[in-house]
Amino acid sequence: MEEDQELERKISGLKTSVAEGERKTALEMVQAAGPDRHCVTFVLHEEDHTLGNSLRYMIMKNPEVEFCGYTTTHPSESKINLRIQTRGTLPAIDPFQRGLNELMNVCQHVLDKFEASIKEYKDQRASRHESTF
Repeated sequence: MEEDQELERKISGLKTSVAEGERKTALEMVQAAGPDRHCVTFVLHEEDHTLGNSLRYMIMKNPEVEFCGYTTTHPSESKINLRIQTRGTLPAIDPFQRGLNELMNVCQHVLDKFEASIKEYKDQRASRHESTF
């Protein structure tokens, strides 16, 4: 019972709100009957292959993850089913959260490098422009 409450707390931290004041669940957790926390399917609404494949890659880097795969439900629906199966005692929610955090860190790193390159380019362009006058 306490494990269920802890899991629900973690999941509720991953939900987001969308639209004008309307609360909509961006994430659902589906699992087979029983207490097994090592094999879980997460349904991510309003997402597609862009997040699915990137997140699958990040999660599979974890040696405690035995399987991670995703499917899109239908081309006209924008949601994916991401399934994670772990080894040992690690619940599937942990590599899911870790994968999301690592993916955000990678995206932030790419953004920082991109912005630094843009600034460097503008500075070089400005210094060339000043030297011609």
